[in-house]
Amino acid sequence: MNVPDNLPETRARLNPPVFYTASGLVLLLLLYAALMPTHAEATFSNMQGVIIDNGGWFYVLTVAIILITVTFLGLSRYGDIKLGPDHASPDYSKITWFSMLFSAGMGIGLMFFGVAEPVMHYMSPPIAESGTVDAAREAMKITFFHWGLHAWAIYAIVALILAFFSYRHGLPLTLRSALYPFIGEKVYGPIGHAVDIFAVIGTIFGIATSLGYGVLQMNSGLNTLFDIPVDVVTQIVLIAAVTGLAAISVATGLDKGIRRLSELNMSLAIILMFLVLFLGSTVFLLQALIQNAGTYVSDIIRVTFNLFAYEKTDWIGGWTIFYWAWWLAWAPFVGLFIARVSRGRSIREFAMGVLFVPVGFSMMWFTFFGNSAIDMILNGGLQSLGDAVSNDVAVALFAFLDQFPFGSVLSFIAIIMVVIFFVTSADSGALVVNMLCSNGRDDTPLWQRMYWVIGIGLIAIILLLAGGLGALQTMTIASALPFSVVLLVATYGLIKALRVDITKRETLQTNLAPVATGGGQNWKSRLHNIVGYPSEEKVRSFVKNIVVPACEEVAEELRHEDLEVEVEHDTERDRARLVVKHGEETDFVYEVRNRSHLKPEFSQEEVPEDQMSEQAHYYRAEVHLREGGQDYDVMGWSKLAMINDIIDHYHKHMHFLHVLR
Repeated sequence: MNVPDNLPETRARLNPPVFYTASGLVLLLLLYAALMPTHAEATFSNMQGVIIDNGGWFYVLTVAIILITVTFLGLSRYGDIKLGPDHASPDYSKITWFSMLFSAGMGIGLMFFGVAEPVMHYMSPPIAESGTVDAAREAMKITFFHWGLHAWAIYAIVALILAFFSYRHGLPLTLRSALYPFIGEKVYGPIGHAVDIFAVIGTIFGIATSLGYGVLQMNSGLNTLFDIPVDVVTQIVLIAAVTGLAAISVATGLDKGIRRLSELNMSLAIILMFLVLFLGSTVFLLQALIQNAGTYVSDIIRVTFNLFAYEKTDWIGGWTIFYWAWWLAWAPFVGLFIARVSRGRSIREFAMGVLFVPVGFSMMWFTFFGNSAIDMILNGGLQSLGDAVSNDVAVALFAFLDQFPFGSVLSFIAIIMVVIFFVTSADSGALVVNMLCSNGRDDTPLWQRMYWVIGIGLIAIILLLAGGLGALQTMTIASALPFSVVLLVATYGLIKALRVDITKRETLQTNLAPVATGGGQNWKSRLHNIVGYPSEEKVRSFVKNIVVPACEEVAEELRHEDLEVEVEHDTERDRARLVVKHGEETDFVYEVRNRSHLKPEFSQEEVPEDQMSEQAHYYRAEVHLREGGQDYDVMGWSKLAMINDIIDHYHKHMHFLHVLR
């Protein structure tokens, strides 16, 4: 795959075809859903019904393939490949990373369904008798299945595709890049625009409808605690408040906004979860957690492919297929956001982290909340809790927490969490949409980010007033079918690209000691530089006087072979680069960078405090290839030794192209 190396720097901050077309289509669909909500809901519901009845098997097969693929990539030799150059390191700590992907992924879903879904399955299971121990066991099994590895695998594969092609190959961090292995440079044309527009519309309406429904839970909580009336006026005020907080978060940026809110909400979630554990039936819940997890693992293959083909039922369409479609519909948004915060991680670390950490937390959450609620109904005779869930899912969490000591305190924590989860969802959604409309860039003017976050809030308010929330939610879910086809194609493209990448890695066995000819004293000079910790100025001089002339001599010889070759000397960043262009095949890039490092403690002398920072560092002339830093230093090498190193790597590159052919 051959991508121009300067692409990220030359992309514009606004992509007009995507921005204006998406804005226009969002407005048209909003008017349709708001002015004719009944007709819109009937149209999209019929569409969804046809898809579920005839394409349910395709959803099940697609999700199974995705889970198998993500697991394979994490465990295989491809797992060593980084989402970025070889020398890249993660942008965020693991705790911050987990907090952000969890908040954007499904944190709000756990708040809304943590109590409600297990209770609903307990009261109306697909194959057990309602209200029995078997129904309780089946309820937790189904809940784990719907919120487990399958959901996160869908998010993970989208994030993997986008992060790999963007951070390792320089493509835009937008959905269009997933199609690069198949259509090449056409991703920058109408096809690419159409894919990004599709992602924008799905993200906007997915978040807006979720926000519209989410205020019902906020309103119910405030009604429980402060007797605030449940009405449209209150809900509009809540949407406006959430949108305002999201706008503030957007203005502060990813690192200060979403990051801090995600860390805060993760802390609150852990506190609330363990309060429920310790204030409730602690031993029973721990036993249930282990048993639930064991049942989930032992049954995962059977339930993954279970379509109830022999037991004709509408249950699978109303639950499992609905969930798979919903996760697929949300995947462009959540996947792109996860990709944005995952730069620098290896595929193995990424796959294991995205799959197992959020799923483990979800298992604890549903066990502590769902099992507790079922136990209250089954063994505590609290049928009123079941009735409350049946009547209004939005009040389920607060009706449950009201049964604990300090129930008001727990409910207050829950309300804060719901608000923050929606703020981070709106904020991260606006970030993703802005990137889709800006060629993958997030360093855009503030007005662009505000445009989308305020737009999401206004859409939610309009739909709440005029109706149409259900219609657009149904439309979003129906869009999962075409997206699942694109996703399968993109997954195949990812595997093809990974094969190329691993082949290149295998042909690059770094030689740290090239033949040093052209001067008997060369080895002494090299040895002096190895133990002498060169200054920045010495390395800068070496790059200018040795590396650049070596590159130019190689370039001149290659030009005699009718090859297009460029030599660049970036004096501002102390870099020299040789680029050999190979048309449709992968270009050869050899670069030497002046890199700063801390001296080891044993080499540092006592120096005045005002000179400490300067004296504590030394510099290396490090080789970087297209794949990233090679982690070896050429400082002190002769020009001839540099030429030999360039030719050695070029020889390996040509062997790599031969293997690909």
